[in-house]
Amino acid sequence: MFIIRSVAEKDLDNLFDLSSMVFFINLPNDKSIIKSKIKKALTSFKKPSKDFGENMYLFVLEDIETQRVVGASMIHAQHGTEDEPHFYLQVGLEKKFSETINTGFMHGTLKLGYETDGPTEIGGLVVHPDFRQNKDKLGKQLSFARFLFMGHHPERFKETVHSELMPPLDKKGNSPLWEAIGRRFMNMGYLEADKLSRDNKEFILNLFPSENIYQTLLPVEARNAIGKVGKDTLPVKKMLENIGFKYIQQVDPFDGGPHYRCKLADIKPVKELFKAEILITPVDAANEAQYLIEVDSKEHPFLAMKVSGILEGNKLKITKPHPLIKNNTSVFGIPL
Repeated sequence: MFIIRSVAEKDLDNLFDLSSMVFFINLPNDKSIIKSKIKKALTSFKKPSKDFGENMYLFVLEDIETQRVVGASMIHAQHGTEDEPHFYLQVGLEKKFSETINTGFMHGTLKLGYETDGPTEIGGLVVHPDFRQNKDKLGKQLSFARFLFMGHHPERFKETVHSELMPPLDKKGNSPLWEAIGRRFMNMGYLEADKLSRDNKEFILNLFPSENIYQTLLPVEARNAIGKVGKDTLPVKKMLENIGFKYIQQVDPFDGGPHYRCKLADIKPVKELFKAEILITPVDAANEAQYLIEVDSKEHPFLAMKVSGILEGNKLKITKPHPLIKNNTSVFGIPL
């Protein structure tokens, strides 16, 4: 049995272990950074700042039988502020034509841009390798828990939701696009630059090329990485597209990973958010559907779990009682 809940201080060691098994920018293998993320998340859940840029929500997937955290996902209430702009490369086309030789070309271009009043960002979705391909679709639960929380508390978030997907990287975690562009202008490795950018983005604006970069001048490995996702990220890309997110012709300036967006109100799980009263009663298993519901918890600001049941009007009928679910109580939920 699994639950998804707001992070707690006790999760530090589990999250650090998890970060050592997978490469994720939002969950670095650095205990001090993870500890600071936990601290910020605890404050955001309990007393969010009016400055959305200060709020970050961290969710964990817990195996309640072993009390072990085996996954995580995050929401940054605002990605892109005056102090920390959101940088991107705009992917475009430029037409060149010569009447003299009657020849023309369409060139792919990349141009640095930035936002100081950015959208809400979702990210940091990671599941322990041993728990992937699970019949309970744990990755989907972790992802949808964020939409359940945002749908329940839309006032805490921006109108638009943004997601940055991981591109193909080599075995050492290096980016072909960074090697082709970033290293030539900043004289540092991809991981080093990414770590520096968490605290200071000034060097990006002042050192990165400001004019059009022609893709035809880049090595083929770098061109092939632009707007692409890695093998492990393909299911996330498909899931986002299925619920309304679209590629916006922008990529990460460090690695070329694609950027996807959707209006919060248009995200399918948010549109399907419901409030219902739990009714524990025998139901026809053949007609059951899967739902992710938020349940009351004295210990955690947010606690959700998957249930099987039938939603009829304002009643959610479930057969199996559970210690976390009380009969005749109201819950918020979304279909899975």
